[in-house]
Amino acid sequence: MKRTIAVITSSRADYSHLYWPLKDLAAHPDVDLRLIAMASHLSPAFGSTVQEIEKDGFLLAGRVECLLGSDTDIGMAKTIGIAVQSLADLLGRIRPDILLLIADRYEMLAPASVALALRIPIAHIEGGEISEGAIDDAVRNALTKMSHIHFTSTAQARARVIAMGEEEWRVHRAGAPSLDHSRRSTLLSRQQLEERLGIDLAQPPILVAYHPVTLRRETTEEAEALFSALENVTDRLFFCYPNADAGSHHLIQRTSELLGHREGCRVFVNLNAVTYWSLLRCVKMLIGNSSSGIMETASFALPTVNVGFRQKGRERAKNVLDAAPESADILEKMARAGSEAFRNSLAGMENPYGDGHATERIVRVLTEIPLGDGLLIKRAPELPV
Repeated sequence: MKRTIAVITSSRADYSHLYWPLKDLAAHPDVDLRLIAMASHLSPAFGSTVQEIEKDGFLLAGRVECLLGSDTDIGMAKTIGIAVQSLADLLGRIRPDILLLIADRYEMLAPASVALALRIPIAHIEGGEISEGAIDDAVRNALTKMSHIHFTSTAQARARVIAMGEEEWRVHRAGAPSLDHSRRSTLLSRQQLEERLGIDLAQPPILVAYHPVTLRRETTEEAEALFSALENVTDRLFFCYPNADAGSHHLIQRTSELLGHREGCRVFVNLNAVTYWSLLRCVKMLIGNSSSGIMETASFALPTVNVGFRQKGRERAKNVLDAAPESADILEKMARAGSEAFRNSLAGMENPYGDGHATERIVRVLTEIPLGDGLLIKRAPELPV
């Protein structure tokens, strides 16, 4: 019999990571894939990216409207509650054999909570990582303890998950599935990218990917240093939209103000995975506080300036330079990142987050692991005497 595997995607970012696992699960003869889209995927303000999912040929088993547009932490908390109510009915009807979740978005607490109540085993991708400056860190650890199968990106992450008391047989180092794009997706040439986006890349721009720092009481407190630094940068700037977190509206407004008096700059509400990865090959550097600047830029040896507190503690390769949330330090690190000497120093570097084969490992475990009480009932480790 086919096993039913439900997968939740809540944003453009996690869908990019899930794309190849979804493709292979959908094509697997022993899997009945049930894909559920929720949160910002259904928001016009964030590009209604559910359309991209359907364009890629995936059938949706459900759409969960839950994202509030209030731009506050209260709105984030209410989003979780609304999602729980809708998912209780949806997952209660589907009753999948396994529910697959990824990463650390706060709204992922909703499907995990529902699955726990319904005794549905949870598989989780990208546990064991660290991002001390965001609530994502606590969410990620909570999802780990609520899950029954773990796919980590790095060896250190696997060790952390085991140290949290998870049985070793449950914890698999797969690598980050987003890196499978570098091996399996056909990236665009510079000319194709220019035509698709209507841009000129003769002079490589700087790509900015910056999100609210959700563990700060003022989630955009560190952003002023970044925008102050960027006022002094003469390169063209391309911005990616921030996550749908408290403070995102403010960041969008500040971006608009900055670019209002500059020519040749762009803001991208959404870039699909192939377009985004193709762009990473063509820009001068990435600056911001996105996990993409740490996990994915290493595949291109792309100089990256990581700003502030959000990604503190996350493993990084040598292409990443950390800058304090101070204008002078940001500009200093950007100057170093843009130097020929720094770029040359990155020749031959490897990405610690994987080798582009994560999907194969994830799908093999999901389709072969025995189901039943042995999967659902977790055993606590023995304490040292």
